Amino acid sequence: MTKAQQIRTVGPAIAMTAVSMVLTVVVVVMWLSDSMHWGVALVVGLGLDGGWLATLAYERRLAAQGDHSTAITVVGWGFGAVATGVLVAHALGEDSPGAWLAVSWLPIAAKALWLVHGLWERTALTPDALAEIQEIQQGARDEAAVARARLRAEAGTEETRLDAVTAAGARVARVQSDAARRLAGAWSELEATRQGDGTARALTCVTERVTPASQPTWDLPVWGPVEPVPAIEAPALTDDDLDRIVSDLRHSETPPMSYRDLAAAFRAAGHSAGETRLRAAWRRVTTSTAAGA
Repeated sequence: MTKAQQIRTVGPAIAMTAVSMVLTVVVVVMWLSDSMHWGVALVVGLGLDGGWLATLAYERRLAAQGDHSTAITVVGWGFGAVATGVLVAHALGEDSPGAWLAVSWLPIAAKALWLVHGLWERTALTPDALAEIQEIQQGARDEAAVARARLRAEAGTEETRLDAVTAAGARVARVQSDAARRLAGAWSELEATRQGDGTARALTCVTERVTPASQPTWDLPVWGPVEPVPAIEAPALTDDDLDRIVSDLRHSETPPMSYRDLAAAFRAAGHSAGETRLRAAWRRVTTSTAAGA
């Protein structure tokens, strides 16, 4: 706490204490002047104020050292209560007590102001500490503002993404709905055609020789999962093996097979070979047979 701040806080307490002491001395002199010399009355008033001031000074010194004494505090409040009692008693003895009663609370008020000043001193901070506290608070406010801005930006981005995903999903759903509707219409038309009388008569006219006399019928294709047919894995044939198989098949009949019959027999026997290789094997077998003849 700076000197200017200390003066601002302690000034009212000093002023009210001074006024209270002056009023106390005046009231004691006015009150006791009839029964004793005014000088003696002045000494009594100053003694009361001196005791109050001494306890106040001692209490302030303890506060400056960071210490506290309950006994001194009680004595100080006692002097303040005595001063207030003197003012109240004097006011009640006057014909017009209002003015004196209006100022009789000043000693207690002065003591309360010193209490407030002590609390102010115990909680006061240096300018450096106050500046650091303000810097910390400002940093916290900045971080909170940045966090709020980040959350708002993320919320806006997420909202935009959800809108885009929703719109795309809606378009896909519309396309699927249109496709399903067209497919259902085509399927209904096929079913109506299959169940119609004209279809049966048309099939009867076209397939009269290969169908029974009864009304023929046909079924719609079934759409659904199809089980894949496993591929036939056969070992690759060498040229020598291919020549031997072609020679055996060609001479298995008399007269020897033609190429077309041999190719059909080759496939029916479960052998696998390309058309080019099979024709090459046929030429080699027929050429060697002709040469041997």
